[in-house]
Amino acid sequence: MTTRTAALAWEALFRTQVTLMRRFEAARDFEPLSSREYDVLFNLSRMPDGAARLRDLNAQLLISQPSLSRMVDRLAAAGLVARRDADDDGRGVVVALTDAGAEQQKQIGRRHVRHIAALVDAGLDESDQLALARICERLQAAVADTPTTSRIRTRTETPSS
Repeated sequence: MTTRTAALAWEALFRTQVTLMRRFEAARDFEPLSSREYDVLFNLSRMPDGAARLRDLNAQLLISQPSLSRMVDRLAAAGLVARRDADDDGRGVVVALTDAGAEQQKQIGRRHVRHIAALVDAGLDESDQLALARICERLQAAVADTPTTSRIRTRTETPSS
């Protein structure tokens, strides 16, 4: 493989993600939240007990820690998440979905996943979709080699996944 081939693959992946996100934003998939606020709720919904340390949640998002902290404050003020001190570390903060946050995530998620399916089905058949998922998972596993970028096991995964 060459540097050029890797750059072409990256650009195709990135441009596709940008195009899809623009379509989701234009369709207002995430309302009444922003896409980043929904991303917080979505990631919490995938965590055991719907809760995560702020730093672990931050590792799943493309946002700075201070920005995430402010966003969590806004989501907490809206009653969608609760913020508490970590039991094992007085400096750590745990963020948890509230019942209202879980319901909001489900409502938005149902609408969003229908839009995802419509757009992805328009360009890829099922075997292509499965191949794309496998390729992306392999790439993620190959580059996720540090604690700050490694994937956190979700409640739907087992240790052998």
